[in-house]
Amino acid sequence: MSAESDNVTAFGISGASGWLVGGAVGGAVGAAAFGVLMWLFDPAVVEVAIPSIYGLDPVGPVGWGIHVAHGIGLGLVFGLLVTRDPILGILLTDVETDAVSGVGAMARIVGAGFVFGLAVFAILPLLVLPVWAEAGAAGGGVGDFPTAAIETLLGHLVFGTVLGIVFAVTVDLHGRTADRPLED
Repeated sequence: MSAESDNVTAFGISGASGWLVGGAVGGAVGAAAFGVLMWLFDPAVVEVAIPSIYGLDPVGPVGWGIHVAHGIGLGLVFGLLVTRDPILGILLTDVETDAVSGVGAMARIVGAGFVFGLAVFAILPLLVLPVWAEAGAAGGGVGDFPTAAIETLLGHLVFGTVLGIVFAVTVDLHGRTADRPLED
């Protein structure tokens, strides 16, 4: 592993619970950033559409609370995934390609957050939400929800990137041993 990769991740919360804190905080901050972006495009998405997915009335900050709770849950999933040996090993492995060799572990985790945001966009609003609405579990308010809008894609990418940044800054991956499948 390069010296830059060692230094970049030599701070933050270490131990077995570091990924929990980093995932939860990163998910909350990422969801807030995504929520602000959605609110700028159309405030009704956060304030009305999100509560209506659960059949709730849009009262006060209910939509914001649900949105941030979703972000915390997804942040925990991200933290769990990127700290498991197969994925962590890939993220921490030194590679000999010019494009990736100069990128430290922190930037790779941010990139993993970006990819995670893209995956969340592909799975939740494009696959799960329409099925949930069709089954009648969404309280009838999903028809106005922008499932495939460019704003939703952009928001999920912002969510994943901010999640990756916060996770990389708050979690100490220094000293973690993982099977590095890309190293000889």
